[in-house]
Amino acid sequence: MYKSYSMELAGRTLTVDIGRVAAQANGAAFMHYGDTVVLSTATASDKPREGIDFFPLSVEYEEKLYAVGKIPGGFNKREGKASENAVLTSRVIDRPMRPLFPKDYRNDVTLDNLVLSVDPQCRPELVAMIGSAIATCISDIPFSGPCAMTQVGMIDGEFILNPSQEQWKNGDLNLTVASTSEKVIMIEAGANEIPEAKMIEAIYMAHEVNQTIIAFINRIVEEVGKPKHEYTSCAVPEELFAAIKEIVSPAEMEEAVFTDEKQVREENIRRITEKLEEAFAENEEWLAVLDEAVYQYQKKTVRKMILQDKKRPDGRAMNQIRPLAAEVDLIPRVHGSAMFTRGQTQICDVVTLAPLSEVQRIDGLDENEVNKRYMHHYNFPSYSVGETKPSRGPGRREIGHGALAERALIPVLPSEEEFPYAIRAVSETFESNGSTSMASTCASCMALMAAGVPIKKMVAGISCGLVTGDTDDDYVVLTDIQGLEDFFGDMDFKVTGTHEGITAIQMDIKIHGLTRPIVEEAIARTREARIYIMDEVMSKAIPEPRKEVSAYAPKIVQIQIDPQKIGDVVGQRGKTINAIIEQTGVKIDISDDGAVSICGTDQAMMDKAADLIRIIVTDFEAGQIFTGKVVSIKEFGAFVEFAPGKEGMVHISKIAKERINRVEDVLTLGDTVTVICTGKDKMGRMSFSMKDVPKEARK
Repeated sequence: MYKSYSMELAGRTLTVDIGRVAAQANGAAFMHYGDTVVLSTATASDKPREGIDFFPLSVEYEEKLYAVGKIPGGFNKREGKASENAVLTSRVIDRPMRPLFPKDYRNDVTLDNLVLSVDPQCRPELVAMIGSAIATCISDIPFSGPCAMTQVGMIDGEFILNPSQEQWKNGDLNLTVASTSEKVIMIEAGANEIPEAKMIEAIYMAHEVNQTIIAFINRIVEEVGKPKHEYTSCAVPEELFAAIKEIVSPAEMEEAVFTDEKQVREENIRRITEKLEEAFAENEEWLAVLDEAVYQYQKKTVRKMILQDKKRPDGRAMNQIRPLAAEVDLIPRVHGSAMFTRGQTQICDVVTLAPLSEVQRIDGLDENEVNKRYMHHYNFPSYSVGETKPSRGPGRREIGHGALAERALIPVLPSEEEFPYAIRAVSETFESNGSTSMASTCASCMALMAAGVPIKKMVAGISCGLVTGDTDDDYVVLTDIQGLEDFFGDMDFKVTGTHEGITAIQMDIKIHGLTRPIVEEAIARTREARIYIMDEVMSKAIPEPRKEVSAYAPKIVQIQIDPQKIGDVVGQRGKTINAIIEQTGVKIDISDDGAVSICGTDQAMMDKAADLIRIIVTDFEAGQIFTGKVVSIKEFGAFVEFAPGKEGMVHISKIAKERINRVEDVLTLGDTVTVICTGKDKMGRMSFSMKDVPKEARK
């Protein structure tokens, strides 16, 4: 049965077709927002996956280039692995929806979003987010929805709801907020130093819009929603918990987890687990879920310690940051390096500078090809958590963490005109015990300054956690959560920023939403902490960006030429520019607006290349002095190349003050000579004189 529903959303019509396509999925929503079309489906397996202790949810966001009238580049002419934008969009959909599925649900669930058409006025990412929520809500998959998402941009201080692609790209705010009918459940933001109060205003503006979308989804569910199916619960039996407590008392478990050393805690839990395995050796059913039971026992113990006893596992105060350390220049010969340590979390960041020709070109759903000048990559090897497994390249988590740190620093980077470099920062995780992405932000900021990148302001980041009780007023906010508090807590609220305001937010939760007081307290706590980190730690390691780039970094000189004369510099089939490169050993990039970047390590050769280009594009006048090479000798004179592809003639009568009979008596091929321009001859060629060069200009 095909039904169509519509609502007005931020000045445009959102239409959802149910029953029109993909009828075999558990739930399918054919979404139209303007001319943007996305098919969102939700599918679940009939039975739980055996042998797992987590909910196997997979979220996909598929970018098809036909949606913007493009054929994929490359040999295969087919879309390859998911782009970074697709991965990040999938994560933004996953994070708010995952907590709304039953905690004991182990059936495989896939939420798939296929982008079929893109209207630049209606961002497909937003349509996919709403579509996933609708498809899941109307399906028979157990889900405590509805939830909804709204995006907020800002231009000239004014908020824009669900901005266009152009407004999203060029505005001062990229905010995505997901909500249930009562609370905010996810926040993702990139911002140009937005004050905390302004950010909170934007978050709750989006929350209000989400309520209208939720009402719309409820109407659809009432008419076409399927009854939720029964499922096999994978919850740990209560009798097992009771038996465990007979063997390991709450006091013993509390003692095991109460330490600031991750390795000590893990060893304590290992001994407890072995003790329980021996006790339950005859009960295979209990042994199968024992690890999950021990995990749940730890979780209840840690939460009780924090919420009731006001005691953190490592003994810190609720607003206390772990011990901090920062240093720069620990890696020789790279362009910039820094290491930031917070407790048992340690990140080393290395910055590389390159000419703008090295920018990353992204073939995505933007109408125009996107060039990415600043790239931040994050790596998380297994040794950082004391494990062993082969490296398979960056996963979704690594891509997400790298993108968060990248987003945090973009607002303070200098413009291309101020600093004509492509910049790559790589964060290597040396040790991990909570919030490596925020340590990555701090390390990257210092590495950029050490590399001589003139960032406008220092940026730091910190994460806050949360433990909640039975009521909305019963909660504790934790500053700088370690891994244990992240695993067993209810929230990971990451905020980066300068002294003036916020540059990025990423909020994940495991419960059904946050009240406004929690959001406000977390944002206030992160501001206090990041300012402390910048003032007391980072600024003492490196107070400001270095004035010069590293001796090992390429140097770049920029000059501006008339765009009409780019062809003169390039020459026929690149002959002229290649000759300059061959003479000087530099690298030259020319943009369409006439900006010329000259990159090299020898300043003298870079200056020479700049001089040659200036000569080529100069409108010549009598009296100008040049130095060039004799490239041809005739009976009547010599031709001097004073710049690649540029020649002028010195008549025999202008070679020397005294009369000469043959040019060869004074000049030979390859001689370097200084000449002065005397104008143009009858054939329009540049005319030079050697004998009239002023004495002070002779070489």
